[in-house]
Formats: sequence, C-alpha cells, structure tokens
Amino acid sequence: MNEPQQKWTETIEASHSLFDLRLNEVWRYKDLIYMFVKRDFVSSFKQTVLGPIWFFINPILTTIVYLVVFGKIANLPTDGAPKLLFYLAGVTLWNYFSSSLMGTSYTFAGNANIFGKVYFPRLVTPISIVISNLMRFAVQLLLFILGWAYYFTKGEVHPNWWILATPLLIILMALFALGVGMIFSALTTKYKDLNMLLGFGVSLYMYATPVIYPVSSLPSPFKKIAMYNPLTGIFECFKYAWMGVGEFSPLMLGISSIIILILLAIGIVIFNKVEKTFMDTV
Repeated sequence: MNEPQQKWTETIEASHSLFDLRLNEVWRYKDLIYMFVKRDFVSSFKQTVLGPIWFFINPILTTIVYLVVFGKIANLPTDGAPKLLFYLAGVTLWNYFSSSLMGTSYTFAGNANIFGKVYFPRLVTPISIVISNLMRFAVQLLLFILGWAYYFTKGEVHPNWWILATPLLIILMALFALGVGMIFSALTTKYKDLNMLLGFGVSLYMYATPVIYPVSSLPSPFKKIAMYNPLTGIFECFKYAWMGVGEFSPLMLGISSIIILILLAIGIVIFNKVEKTFMDTV
C-alpha cells in the first residue's frame, strides 16, 4: 500500500545560481524584515534620555562643526549656496550611506548566532539594515527640507526639475551601500580585521566625496577622477536639484549608476557564495 507523500512547507536547498537573489522568498519573509527594522530602531535609542531626538541632534551638531571648520576657518567654497544648507545636505546624504554600509558589512559576523539556529533568506538582514537607516534618513531629510524652505523664501536657493530625481538618488545610495556592504560582510567572515580597515576607509572616503566641498573647487585632473566616485554624481545631483549649484551633468549620474550596479552584482555573487559556508569560518 502506497503511503501518501509528505508536503513540506519549506524546502532548503543550495542555490543553483550565484546571481539568484530569491526575491520571492525574501518577500515571504517581509514580516521578519519588519521585525528586524523595529528591533534596530528600538535598540538604537533604548536607555537614552533624548531618544529619537538624536536623529536631529546628530546632523545639526555635525553641520555646525563643518560650518565652523570648513566654512569659516578653511573657507571652502560652496558655489554660492548658503553654507549651512550646503553642509546639511552633505551630512544628510553621507550619514545614510555610511551607516547603511557599516551596518550591512557586519551582517554575517553580527548575526552568526541567529544564522546558526534558524533558516531564513540571509538577504533579509542587509535589506532590513538599509530600510532601518532609511527611516533615520527620512527624519534628517525633513530637517534639510525645513532649512531649504527657509532659504527658498529668501530667494537664496534655486531648485529645478532634477529635484524629482531625489528618490532615484536615495535608491542608488542604498544599492551602493548594499553592494559594498555585502562584499565586506562576506570577506570579514574570514578576515576579521577588515572591519577596522573598513571603518578607517569610510572616514577617508568622505573626504574623497563632495560632502564638504563642491566638485567645481577641485583642480581639473581631480575632477576627472572624482567622476568615477559613485557618490559624486549622487551628491552633485542632489545639491544641483535642491539648491541650483554645482557642476552636475547627467553623465555623472550615469557613470555612478553603472559602477553601483557592477558593485551590486559583485556583492550578490560573493554574498551568495559565502552564505553557504560562512558558519565554518565565522
């Protein structure tokens, strides 16, 4: 007598392609993403006095420091944009990118205890990190918009239709942080000291990105080099769109998009390859 076949609710098997993101599977775990995002949000301000107000305090204090050091002492140009708003724009964008990158790069090492006990698509974790940081970014972007509205009423900023590309710029930053973060999260399972190297590298990378200065202030040879920094096109487009300053061109954004997609593809391949065996090395 033939026994009825058992029907499994979930089948765990090796991925057949390194490029397979299994997004349909990730979507089935959307509730888990929500839980991770909620966990990150709550843990960030647990046992703090000011709580979510730190979302505003951090960019405000950083912007003031940049205004004094780079705007008053170093007297760096801002292409005619109000210095306070110029630095606030750079700080807002940079905070989102750097926090997403650092959080994503710690995916395997920081969640080894969870990964070793229960199965779920590993891509859920870096995605949740990018989304949780997006919530912080939204609050800080609101602060920037309030400052922008003040200078707009005074006629000191001149926005244009590129402002509609803001969601695209945010997506590109998220994909860039996700791609590079996945690469480092995979590498740090074997080489632990890369985390320290990444922290130092991100600090240096800020000065290679037009956060505190416009690309127009760079000497001609460095302008060409800056074009190949994926964040250059994003930052310059954002400042040009909202304030009407900078040497932005669609080519810059095109180059940024191509490089980001390439890095994302590399990150996907490495991440998918390492997730099968990382428990042996972490």
